[in-house]
Amino acid sequence: MTQSNTHQQYDYIVIGAGIGGLVVTSRLSEDPNTTVLLIEAGPDRSGDPRIETPGLLTTLFGDKEVDWDFMSEPQAHVNGRQIPQPRGRVVGGSSALNFSMVLYPSQRDFNSWKALGNADWGAEDMAPYLRKFHTYTTPDEEVSRFLALDGYMDPSEQGSTGPLPVSFPAAYEPFNQAWDETFAKLGWNDANDPIQGDKLGAFMPPLSVCAENATRGAATAYDIDRPNVTLLTETSVERILFAAGDGAGDGQRTATGVQVCHAQGTKTISARKEVILCAGSLNSPQLLELSGVGNADLLRKHNIPAVVDLPGVGENLQDHCISVISYKVADGQVSGDVMRDPQVVQSLLELYQKTRTGPLAGMPVSAAYIPLVDGKEKASKEEAHRIVTEALQGNDVGACSQEQKDLLAQTLLDDRQAAAEYLFLPLQLHMNAGGTSMAELFDKKAEGNYISILAVLCHPFSRGSVHIRSSHVEDKPAYDPAYLSHPLDLEILARHTQYIEQIANTEPFRSLLKPEQRIPSVEETTLASLEGAKQAVQDRLFTCFHPAGSCAMMPVDQGGVVDDRLRVHGTRNLRVVDASVFPLEPQGNIQATLYAVAEKGADLILAHA
Repeated sequence: MTQSNTHQQYDYIVIGAGIGGLVVTSRLSEDPNTTVLLIEAGPDRSGDPRIETPGLLTTLFGDKEVDWDFMSEPQAHVNGRQIPQPRGRVVGGSSALNFSMVLYPSQRDFNSWKALGNADWGAEDMAPYLRKFHTYTTPDEEVSRFLALDGYMDPSEQGSTGPLPVSFPAAYEPFNQAWDETFAKLGWNDANDPIQGDKLGAFMPPLSVCAENATRGAATAYDIDRPNVTLLTETSVERILFAAGDGAGDGQRTATGVQVCHAQGTKTISARKEVILCAGSLNSPQLLELSGVGNADLLRKHNIPAVVDLPGVGENLQDHCISVISYKVADGQVSGDVMRDPQVVQSLLELYQKTRTGPLAGMPVSAAYIPLVDGKEKASKEEAHRIVTEALQGNDVGACSQEQKDLLAQTLLDDRQAAAEYLFLPLQLHMNAGGTSMAELFDKKAEGNYISILAVLCHPFSRGSVHIRSSHVEDKPAYDPAYLSHPLDLEILARHTQYIEQIANTEPFRSLLKPEQRIPSVEETTLASLEGAKQAVQDRLFTCFHPAGSCAMMPVDQGGVVDDRLRVHGTRNLRVVDASVFPLEPQGNIQATLYAVAEKGADLILAHA
């Protein structure tokens, strides 16, 4: 791999060295006769302990050298609050900043993608790719027994030959054990392996962490250190270039290369075969618009000639929003809040460096998938039908397309599908009126030790957007996730926020907490009221950092941007391979889904080579 002496022409140009870009570059370059240029706006921070050490991830948020650090527009349905969106600006992309959790979509998620006109993207089609990207290491007997993994994790079902290491590092605590037992007592005890896509109830998600040295990140997993790969870092792609006068016949445009800007100035680099955009759900639509691919009316406002009039670019933005309650732990228990003490941090660093164990070896997050609930229990079929039907009748404000809406409603009404994902996080979280920075989110300003229980909205009906503010790449696009713009999202999340209280007050989890001491200091009686819970959601709404869908894989007449071969509509050889192509947000954290999509995307490109 070379990093500076760039040629003027390559077979493939890949834009963005996040998960999508690294997977595609690695797979394409397996052929030594194929040349690939990988361009990344941020630096290469290989060996940086803050990136490689799982437990130091929060130190990266807001660091503008490695984080794009987006801030939303004021959210009209969330009391005008502004909510940050950290995105990796570094080799490794957002895999350098995420919590390393490996959760899998449901079979219905992929089948819904297929139903939107995407052949070969159903659950059966994608199952091999959910295993292709990783190699699972079975934990030692003590960890396996402590987490009761034998109850649902089947080692033979996991990936065994993929580049990404997946494991359960020795970093767990009594809260993780009590989580599973509490959900079992509440009636959520499911022996299905999450990777099969038919999981309800509690489970421990494995982490994208190497079992041998407890390090993480896509940047070290996928091999791009090859003589036929050139990595160009700290370089901005200003625009994608197209052949002059092209498209007069069949209307299809041909991408010929890119114009880039870096410390040495501006230059043009050509692609013999394809240009592949992997810049992520916020930057990929920005670059398409800067290149003349997008809504012609918007482009005209910024004096950008329209190469392809494609109104769906930057629309259909979805995200997993969350509601959070933090609880003080019982006497004798501790949480990640102990890391406010520098001496404790130093001790944990020494433990990690010597043994590759302890809290810094991995974020001990527990998860659960739960269908629609009604206050303190699962909603009956009749109640679920009433909730969904009433919310959807005549209400299209902030909503998805009719095709998407029908599929989402079917998912919600299926009591084997998750309406919400619950997460246990071993630290306190703070949201403010107005804007909340990532530093403020993790500020340990409440005395004592707290943990947080998060309710994550799995399948949002709301749709936001991301669009350029100017014709200059250095100006961040306007990012508007439009959280809760469809009222059904608020209805669902409020009900699941009420259920957080049910979890916190059920043994054995309750014995580890002081459930009456909450952040925010909202009264139990307030949360018992659906209207009170809705207010708590709006006061505390945040993001799970999973923006998707802004270059959706759908037909043009449904607002799509790419076809089912990930080619941008109206072009011959420009593809998008990142989470922006998701037509619908899948359940759970999207890392595993993105790896699978990128692996399939690489196969699609190779099939056309």
